[in-house]
Amino acid sequence: MNEIKYKPIGIIHSPFKESKGTPIQPPGAKNIDGTVEIFPEYMEGLKDVEGFSHIILIYHFHLSEVMTLRAKPYMDNKAHGVFAMRGPSRPNPICISIVHLVRLEENILHIQDVDIVDGTPLLDIKPYVPEFDIRKVERIGWLGKNVHKLSTSKDDGRFTK
Repeated sequence: MNEIKYKPIGIIHSPFKESKGTPIQPPGAKNIDGTVEIFPEYMEGLKDVEGFSHIILIYHFHLSEVMTLRAKPYMDNKAHGVFAMRGPSRPNPICISIVHLVRLEENILHIQDVDIVDGTPLLDIKPYVPEFDIRKVERIGWLGKNVHKLSTSKDDGRFTK
């Protein structure tokens, strides 16, 4: 298969200047403000986005240092396969975050619940629609014993430069 290349459509801005200490998921980043700067050539794509209270940010985790197929995630002491966790050290360091869209001002999206490092390249935005995105879940794997740690877990720098 041919190589796939993506071009950022914008930059995510947050109070987190490095990955260490950053919340590891949006629910752990409750009420933390940030902005998303959309590059001028993509502004037309923002039409009607302000009608959604939440958006899905798809971004390139540019600080991910090592690709690994097994790693110890933040909320467990055992190594798991990379496809059974959400850490950034993956074959393609693509991440997602569902954030609260507060308002749109020209090419700037004001957002809350930001768990993303400042300066992260944005690849895409999709509207969050509960009827599309919420599923009845029967099991959540190893996280079932660990998800209660979310509010206190922070990035400890293990996956970054």
